[in-house]
Amino acid sequence: MSATDDTDFSPIGVIGRVTVSIPTDGPGEVLLPVRGGTEAFAAWSREPIARHAQVIVVDHTSARSVIVAPLPAT
Repeated sequence: MSATDDTDFSPIGVIGRVTVSIPTDGPGEVLLPVRGGTEAFAAWSREPIARHAQVIVVDHTSARSVIVAPLPAT
């Protein structure tokens, strides 16, 4: 297995930050902490999410695409 092999990585439950706003009809982008660094993923949501909002990954559709939900404010 190489250092870039994503087969064992599941982003579900990971908290990240939106870097490109997520519209209801298309993807945005989120940064997620993975493998000791931070990586960008295409992100989809059931509702629009603004840039800089914190989100939690609820599912993934491919190795580089995730479905997110807004993280409730504390």
